Amino acid sequence: MPKQKYLCIQRSQPGTFEKPSQIEMEKMYALFNSWMEKYKDNIADMGGRLKKGKIVTTEGATDGPFMEAKEVIGGYMIVSAESLEEATEVARQCPGVVRPGSSLEIREISTT
Repeated sequence: MPKQKYLCIQRSQPGTFEKPSQIEMEKMYALFNSWMEKYKDNIADMGGRLKKGKIVTTEGATDGPFMEAKEVIGGYMIVSAESLEEATEVARQCPGVVRPGSSLEIREISTT
């Protein structure tokens, strides 16, 4: 069975993330690099953090997204897996992706 691609969208609540110390960052980078090596065949696009953008509607474009939202989309990645369950396991094990105040939405990308 060919691998399918899954979009993983990281969400968090505004103001719930505390900046880690230098030692915590070094530990997280080590864990992250180990995770990337373990799942290198599953990571189709590491994506990244999302910055400011625009909201486009039929009326035009406005600045956004807005910080007064209940949750913020902070980043994304694309995982290649044989099933939603496998994609979920790959994403779940990524250090720093799922932490208190955050969630990860995983959606299959349609090819038809």
